[in-house]
Amino acid sequence: MPISSSANRRIVRASAVYDLVVTAAFATPWTFALAHDQISALNMALGGAALPAFTPFHLLFACLMGSIVLVWSVLRILEPTRRLGRFDGVGRFLFSTWMAWCLFETGAPVLWLFVVPEFAWGVAQWWPAGREADGQRYNGVLSRTSTAC
Repeated sequence: MPISSSANRRIVRASAVYDLVVTAAFATPWTFALAHDQISALNMALGGAALPAFTPFHLLFACLMGSIVLVWSVLRILEPTRRLGRFDGVGRFLFSTWMAWCLFETGAPVLWLFVVPEFAWGVAQWWPAGREADGQRYNGVLSRTSTAC
């Protein structure tokens, strides 16, 4: 059963706020160091091992990911369209695939706290939704059939 376009916009915006909260600490080396320690402690509390230390190269990629997710989150907060939600859903399915792979490889229990919501947000944003109320019409995900925007 399709959801309304206004409900879809709320889902897209909520997923963006979730990303902003969860990913903000990944944007700088200093905040990531704190987050890494907290995630490692949580993993140990859940019965896993301490997470390995990050080298500057690991940190670079974590901060690049954190920075781009923050920018992407702000875009979806300001423009919570079905189209951006669909693109975000694809990204979430990719992210959850790599998280599931890492879970399989490492058995780190803390990954369940990331992979489940990631996949769920992807499903929520790919759920069938009504037409955009603002006049934007899309034929599928990629081709725009309106000159609006």
